[in-house]
Amino acid sequence: MHIIAIRPEKTGGNILARFDVQLDGMRMFNLALKQTSAGLRVFSPSAFGSAVVTFTPETSEALVALASGEIRHNDEHRTAA
Repeated sequence: MHIIAIRPEKTGGNILARFDVQLDGMRMFNLALKQTSAGLRVFSPSAFGSAVVTFTPETSEALVALASGEIRHNDEHRTAA
């Protein structure tokens, strides 16, 4: 699993970033990393009023770690430049 692209949100809301990820045999686009009252969570886009995809707790934790790590890495790189 790896991040293809990540786009930090500048709106100041609870969405920290949107990102695209490569998993075994599939790519998912426009996942949202959100700050919730329960901590960081990953949400998929919706279609026809429901989530396009949901994640097991283990996959969700891995996606949160991957996306938040990428944000930290980008912030450190931007600060050092």
